[in-house]
Amino acid sequence: MITRKFKPGDWVKIKGKNDSPKMEILKYISKEDPITGITNNDSVVECVYYKSGERFTRSIHQNRLLKLRETGGIYKA
Repeated sequence: MITRKFKPGDWVKIKGKNDSPKMEILKYISKEDPITGITNNDSVVECVYYKSGERFTRSIHQNRLLKLRETGGIYKA
């Protein structure tokens, strides 16, 4: 079992990308491995971010994310 690194409400960015948007963790989602067929519930997170007032969601593996110390809502990006 993989350890969950984040909890809903945490603020993150993609590692190694300076232009990555600040995103908020919504939840962990189930992802099935196409090779083994095993479903994993503890490694892929759904994130939300806002760009020019428009809402976007993205599913990303937790190991590609870096937790931010500062927090803030959509108006404080």
